[in-house]
Amino acid sequence: MAKTNDFTKYVSEMMSAYPMDMSAMNDAFKTSAALGERMSKVALEAAEKSTEISSKWTKDTIAKMGDVAAVKDEPTDYTKSLTDFASAQAEMAAENMAAFAEVAKKVQMETVELMMAAGKEASEEATAAVKKATADVTTAAKKATAK
Repeated sequence: MAKTNDFTKYVSEMMSAYPMDMSAMNDAFKTSAALGERMSKVALEAAEKSTEISSKWTKDTIAKMGDVAAVKDEPTDYTKSLTDFASAQAEMAAENMAAFAEVAKKVQMETVELMMAAGKEASEEATAAVKKATADVTTAAKKATAK
């Protein structure tokens, strides 16, 4: 009877001839985690600042509502009170929208900076990994042909 070849041995020998360097994978994971941490920091700072703006806007609105809710002597005083409130709200809305726009602009700038730095770092790491892998394969190939 014909005997089947045991390919396990061949595959094991082939894999041992071309060793894998898992440090590149570890470095890539660490780099990715660091980028995630920095991006989270940017997002959390923006959320904090946005919450501060919203909270201040709400407090200011509630304070202005006290004037509207107060009892007036003349009916025209109610109209004036509502007009003043609407005017103050329009002004506050413009100021707060500008503040939100500044937060968004800062987030955008920081995100672009992080992505540019990450791209540069990833490119450098990839170049180093390819050079190391090429050297390892060349060394392994030389050893294999020398046998």
